[in-house]
Amino acid sequence: MPWSCYSHAMNIQVKNVPVPLHERLRRRARLQNRTISDFVLASVERELARHEWLDRLSARPEVDLGVSAASLIEQDRGLRNEESR
Repeated sequence: MPWSCYSHAMNIQVKNVPVPLHERLRRRARLQNRTISDFVLASVERELARHEWLDRLSARPEVDLGVSAASLIEQDRGLRNEESR
C-alpha cells in the first residue's frame, strides 16, 4: 500500500548511522528513484512482512506425509529425469 494512503504517520529517528551504511542507502534509494526515507520505509515494511509470514508459517500444524519430504523430492527428480530422456 502506498505510504500516502496512510491517514496518520509517526516519525522515527535513527541515530548514529555509519557513513558507509548511509552511502549504501543513498545509492540504493537513488537507483529506485526514491528518497532515503521512502526506501527505508519500504525496507522496514518488507522485513516486518517477512517476519510475520514466518510467524504464521511456524504456527501452522505439522503435516505427516507418511514418508520423508526428501524421499518425495528424490522420487520427483527421478520422474523428471525419466521424462527428459
